[in-house]
Amino acid sequence: MVRHSAQPRLLLALLSAALAFGVACGSKVHTAGPVITPKIPAAHANEPQPSAAPEPPPDPAVTLIALSDRHFRAGQKELELGHLGAAKHEFDEAINVLMESSYGGRTEPRIREHFDRLVDRISAYEIKALAAGDGFTEKRYEPASIDELLALSATFTQPPATPELADAVAADLQTVGYDVPIPFNQKVLSYIDLFQGRLHDFIQEGLTRGSKYLPMIQNVFRAEGLPLDLAYIPLIESAFKANALSRAKAKGVWQFMRGTGIENGLRHDWYIDERSDPEKATIAAAKYLSTLSKMFEGDWHLALASYNGGPGRVQRAMKRGRLSDFWRLSAKANLLPRETREYVPMILAAVVIARNPAQYGFAFEAEPLPPYQLVTLPGPVDLRRIAEWIDTPIDEIQALNPELRRWTTPVKDRSYALKVPVGAADIVSARLEEAATTDLASLKWYTVRKGETLATIARNLHVSRTDLAEANYLRTTSRVTTGQKLMVPHEATVLMTARAERPVPVAESHVIATAAVVPAMASSTSERVKIMYKVKRGDTLASIARAFKTTVASLQTWNRIPGSVIRAGERLTVYAPAG
Repeated sequence: MVRHSAQPRLLLALLSAALAFGVACGSKVHTAGPVITPKIPAAHANEPQPSAAPEPPPDPAVTLIALSDRHFRAGQKELELGHLGAAKHEFDEAINVLMESSYGGRTEPRIREHFDRLVDRISAYEIKALAAGDGFTEKRYEPASIDELLALSATFTQPPATPELADAVAADLQTVGYDVPIPFNQKVLSYIDLFQGRLHDFIQEGLTRGSKYLPMIQNVFRAEGLPLDLAYIPLIESAFKANALSRAKAKGVWQFMRGTGIENGLRHDWYIDERSDPEKATIAAAKYLSTLSKMFEGDWHLALASYNGGPGRVQRAMKRGRLSDFWRLSAKANLLPRETREYVPMILAAVVIARNPAQYGFAFEAEPLPPYQLVTLPGPVDLRRIAEWIDTPIDEIQALNPELRRWTTPVKDRSYALKVPVGAADIVSARLEEAATTDLASLKWYTVRKGETLATIARNLHVSRTDLAEANYLRTTSRVTTGQKLMVPHEATVLMTARAERPVPVAESHVIATAAVVPAMASSTSERVKIMYKVKRGDTLASIARAFKTTVASLQTWNRIPGSVIRAGERLTVYAPAG
């Protein structure tokens, strides 16, 4: 064993010495014949190691386009939330990163293509935003359920209720303590059958939505001494939608007509409609129902008929038919309108279901009212400012303040109490103190000149005379005096088109600085706005400069144009006077 192992050890020793000598002398070691060479990594330490092929440098055009697109997508998201200021900033940045690059947005084909597409997309958002209106356009409302239900009743031919349903209702009438009389008749049974069958989902959604208002309504009615079962009237009237608007222009959870709402203490002007505030409207409804109850000596069936058709109409029907019972009145088609004859059994059927929903196949979890805090505003404020300050969707602010008809709070209210989400009051108060009054709402004021009237001013400003009057708490027939300040019901900056020697259609000039989407860009002066102008056949730098009251040199600087050649279809950046 010893003799067999000595030779390998000797070879290794000799080889190590030879390698050491070769490395020291900078020469190679040559061996003759087969030699077992062990792996010695140290011998190759100084030799270059193979590596992966180097990655090509990033394409600057692709990188620039990606950055511009990120800003554009961010602007889209902000716009969806109603954060116009943030959206304007992001859209501007999407344009600016191209314009301020070494390419100037024009010379590199891919960037030029992206630039043109970007301007078109932003312009499309402008058009969409302008179509939706500015901060003074009245918000949109939802159709009131009462219209659809009464229309359905015109063709409603429900078969007699099943014995099972009749037994269930009979049992409820004996065990449930209703505080409004529920007659056991075929009309009420038919509507219960309809609601738990064909209209099941509609009723379930209404019950779920109404669950957040029910405690408040019952507290108000309890304090007024009213039957608590009347709290379910909105299930039929509006499905408990605060922004419900009927074809007859009744509005809100309780579907008040404008005159009836005002008679019962609800404020209505160009900025506010308290019919849409569930709590304020409930207080008014309690007052009105109390009046109807006294008028009809506590007969709630007649009172409910009056809530729908008006007390005068019901009283005339009673006098003409010499009847004082609703069901006998409704049996004669010529005394009460069909809608009123159907309305009362609808309400009573809704009460039966709402008092015992599980019995009729309804299951839902009650929803709480969203908590809120109050912030007193020092003057008119755009709700979009508030939404941005607290980083919440504009829809949430509007949902908390449904009485506001527009995005701008009342101009003359110096102490309007705005509802904001819990935790946001301090943030809003701090921002209100920091912000200049002119930054809180985009208001445009007009000073009346000698000889002008509301009609001539409205015509010259391209606004409705009614809007102009009501926005300033005036009548359309009111006189205005020289020097009087009027708030113009349009935002302070509007869509601007190129001021060329001849009119330029909006489609030919892309305005990047508008009130709807993108703000006035910083330029050589603060009195100019940034416009993307599409060059037309026959245009020259001189003619464009003349149209926009600027210089050829400025156009060349803004657009990195070395000479004077421009081509039809190109888009040029122009900083035009804002006035």
